[in-house]
Amino acid sequence: MNVGSLCFGLFVDINDNLYCSMRNHHQVVKRSLHDSVMTSNRVAAGTGIQGSASNELSYPHGIFVDVNLDLYVADCQNNRVQLFQSGESNGITVAGSKSLNPTVTLRCPTGIILDAEKYLFIVDQYNSRIVGSGLNGFRCLVGCDGTGSQSSQLNNPSSFSFDSYGNMFVNDQWNNRIQKFLLMKESSALSFNQPKFCPTAIWNPDGITFADQSIVGQDPRAIFVNTNNTIYVANQENNTIVIWDEQSVNPTKIISGNFTKPYSLFVTSNGDIYINDGENNGRVQKRSAETSTFVTVMNVKSSCVGLFVDVNDTLYCSMSHYNQVVKRSLYDSMMTLNRVAAGTGIYGYGSNELAGPRGIFVDVNLDLYVADCYNHRVQLFQSGESNGITVAGSESLNPTIELYYPSGIILDAEKYLFILDQHNNRIVGSSSNGFRCLVGCYGIGSQSNQLNNPFSFSFDHSGNIFVTDSNNDRIQKFQYLEESCEN
Repeated sequence: MNVGSLCFGLFVDINDNLYCSMRNHHQVVKRSLHDSVMTSNRVAAGTGIQGSASNELSYPHGIFVDVNLDLYVADCQNNRVQLFQSGESNGITVAGSKSLNPTVTLRCPTGIILDAEKYLFIVDQYNSRIVGSGLNGFRCLVGCDGTGSQSSQLNNPSSFSFDSYGNMFVNDQWNNRIQKFLLMKESSALSFNQPKFCPTAIWNPDGITFADQSIVGQDPRAIFVNTNNTIYVANQENNTIVIWDEQSVNPTKIISGNFTKPYSLFVTSNGDIYINDGENNGRVQKRSAETSTFVTVMNVKSSCVGLFVDVNDTLYCSMSHYNQVVKRSLYDSMMTLNRVAAGTGIYGYGSNELAGPRGIFVDVNLDLYVADCYNHRVQLFQSGESNGITVAGSESLNPTIELYYPSGIILDAEKYLFILDQHNNRIVGSSSNGFRCLVGCYGIGSQSNQLNNPFSFSFDHSGNIFVTDSNNDRIQKFQYLEESCEN
């Protein structure tokens, strides 16, 4: 093939057509390898003039041609991926800027691969990461901890490839290295429950006391229910973790540890327990399921009122006293490398600020939801963004619901919000019909249908709600009434 400039992307399709992405000519050309005439290049995409119209490109880089001869182009300076269906000169934006369906924000994509089910994987060069799509949309896969030279970071990557096992090899350009990222076979397994509810879902307003003060101590705050319906509660009085296996009435295990004021805990799918120990000891500890020992996995300046481990094994800590959420990769060997996930560290109500943040939730797209307690709102920080969007409570874009010191948040299977509204002593939830009170809707108190200063909650896999009813020194269970969704 004779070309007028460098080929920043090359591809040979199933019919032995050779494609060249000519970045400086804003065009992709092709020729059949069976053609004896070397000058017979044909235009595959782009007019040759830099532009952002559907038939134009701006510094195209990586290309991919599927078995249907559809051409995908990483249209770098347009911050998008274009699909040129076979024989078409006008492209369809399938990812990035101005895509038909909201997908992911890209900054100079330079490489693209489709998997066996035609999901997109993209080198997002200026964001120094690789993103991928799936049933739940796009999410960051590797290089999700910012630009750098650590093992979890990339710096201006340009291309990548999969091996037969799904491991990823990345040209980490400005670090002058090739990085290999292993596919984690259990990476899709979430440890917590995200049930799917209908818009008319109802819970029995009368809760059952699952555990009282004699078991969980005074002022219980941290609870976690995993997908096996194992229940974990931190007992602040004696600094233990109390565990119930599924259908157990009495605790099946009690774990003691050298931690104090365990306001939050999180359990991963392999059974490792992460617990706050920040108030006096300035750390987050992990209790290994394999070795039954505790190790420090994060150094912090104060208590983590909320803890979360995302799908990429990044640990998040919500530091209420410092008005900030910080995070670090659990694969990073340097314990000092906490990064800011949300908040400036200054008390405030701007879109980039927090005031006494508490519970946190990170979805599979790495979007961070924060119960911004003293601002009486829930903030959404989309992956990589420092400015939050108010999705519930005070001054939200769309009228939602008034909150009074929210302290916990969970998303269900369809990304509807469930919020622990602490000083209103209730749990509210959203659906296609908007927000409504679900449990604790009868005012503050100690009756079975009341809560008093609840702190956190969790779903079991049947959709039942477990709540730390702190000032009542108990754990309340509210049963999901499945018949409410049968019609």
